[in-house]
Amino acid sequence: MSQLLILAAEGKENPLVPPIPELVIGLLAFVIVFGFLAWKLLPNINKVLEQRREAIEGGIEKAEAAQTEAQSVLEQYKAQLAEARHEAARLRQEAQEQGATLIAEMRAEGQRQREEIVTAGHAQIEADRKAAASALRQDVGKLATELAGKLVGESLEDHARQSRVIDRFLDELEEKAEATR
Repeated sequence: MSQLLILAAEGKENPLVPPIPELVIGLLAFVIVFGFLAWKLLPNINKVLEQRREAIEGGIEKAEAAQTEAQSVLEQYKAQLAEARHEAARLRQEAQEQGATLIAEMRAEGQRQREEIVTAGHAQIEADRKAAASALRQDVGKLATELAGKLVGESLEDHARQSRVIDRFLDELEEKAEATR
């Protein structure tokens, strides 16, 4: 700084300080450009800024409304999901109960059919046993008649006599069989 003072005292121009006419013209040009910009550009800038502020505030309000709506939709969704889970659990329980009932009915039906088959089988066996016993009785009677005829030496061709002899013989066999048991 001291050098500036020394230069000023010697009358030499300071390279940092412009000449006065240039300074005045520069200042005047600056005021004109600044005034023009303030008159033309500043209202446009303020209008754009105001529009952006309104858009941002509107966007914030819309975002808050959307968030509120999304929250209500989320709550509805959660309620529907809970209801659907409850309904699914109820349907699953009903299906299990129906399945258990169906299994019990099928078992009862199977048991009933088994009993019918066993009863029919016993009846068939009894009928077969009686038929076999009857056939055996006839065969044994015929053989006994022939044998008795050969032993006695007379013919036992008479049907009534033959029948009595066969019945008596078979009764004696049955009595012996029961006595040995």
